[in-house]
Amino acid sequence: MLAEQVLNLERVQALETWLKSTNTKLTQINGQRKYGGPPEVWYGPTPGARCEVFISQIPRDTYEDLLIPLFSSVGPLWEFRLMMNFSGQNRGFAYGKYDSPAAANEAIRLLHGHMLEPDFRLSVRRSTEKRHLCIGDLPAITRQEDLLKVLRVMADGVERVSLKAGPGIEGVSAIVAFSSHHAASMAKKVLVEAFKKQFALNISIKWQSTVKPSLDEQLSPHKPSKSLLPSPLKPPRHSQPSALPPRMARPPPVPLGFCRAVGGPTVPQYPPSSSTSSSQRHLVSTAPSPSPAALLRELCEATAVGPPLYEICYSHSGPDGFLYFTYKVCISGITTAFKGLVMIFPGPSPTTMLEEARRAAAQQVLHRLYNNQLAH
Repeated sequence: MLAEQVLNLERVQALETWLKSTNTKLTQINGQRKYGGPPEVWYGPTPGARCEVFISQIPRDTYEDLLIPLFSSVGPLWEFRLMMNFSGQNRGFAYGKYDSPAAANEAIRLLHGHMLEPDFRLSVRRSTEKRHLCIGDLPAITRQEDLLKVLRVMADGVERVSLKAGPGIEGVSAIVAFSSHHAASMAKKVLVEAFKKQFALNISIKWQSTVKPSLDEQLSPHKPSKSLLPSPLKPPRHSQPSALPPRMARPPPVPLGFCRAVGGPTVPQYPPSSSTSSSQRHLVSTAPSPSPAALLRELCEATAVGPPLYEICYSHSGPDGFLYFTYKVCISGITTAFKGLVMIFPGPSPTTMLEEARRAAAQQVLHRLYNNQLAH
């Protein structure tokens, strides 16, 4: 039923035919469909600032088979990103990145006002490409290096973090630099909810519009006075009842730094094997972390309980672009099932979206197990 909610099946078929005939590859990531970044054949350097254009007023049933050739006629496209809805329609806007600012200027000059269909004139403008976010209302004991590690787990493209504190600033604020405007935009959508779920923290987040080039060098790590430090925040306690097997009842070590300060890890620990290196045991690292579903499965195997059984059901789509799924996870040996609600970005197919919802449900179950262990 999900796949049928498409505005114009003929346009979708035309797109699929074009993809096959041109051997063009598109990747669906976080509510958008991406070409390139870079393309398979690219000999120049990675584009710098002022190379991206923002394209709006796109008809909702117009796809890459028309847009990519049109914008490639101006110059080589390093990347093209079309924002997508869950239904299969585009969201009316896209981003195109060229190899140089001159090519981006030419796209604006030639294609702004271009009539793609009757009554639809494209708007092509310079992309703002803001790459800095300001995160506020962090605990006063936040350390720069710990926050950086946590953010790199929660979001892609995090490059640097600088802390601010002083008169008129509630708690601690952080300026976070990202590798691209896209990475910053995706992080802005998910970080408030992620901090609320993982650490019971209500942070604020906004674009940092006046960032000087030397800001990150000028701001030194914040070192608050011990007399001003509040007591560490306690982890949220869930009402989820649990009768854990004895092997799962022993709490793992509390992670250091920021995670301990705010009350819990982004991904709960589980007993490492004897072959696991010390670097692999560190809870929050810059390396990609294992899938929560795999962690939960391995934890169940290590503690000799049954494998987790998932029931995932689509609930609704929100005005923020997220899709909401309900879940029920049953584990033989734990008397009560885990139930809850997760949100994900739209994906390329119902199968991939259900798999992403399953991973999100596994992460919540792991987090509940971790919190339950700390409470005993």
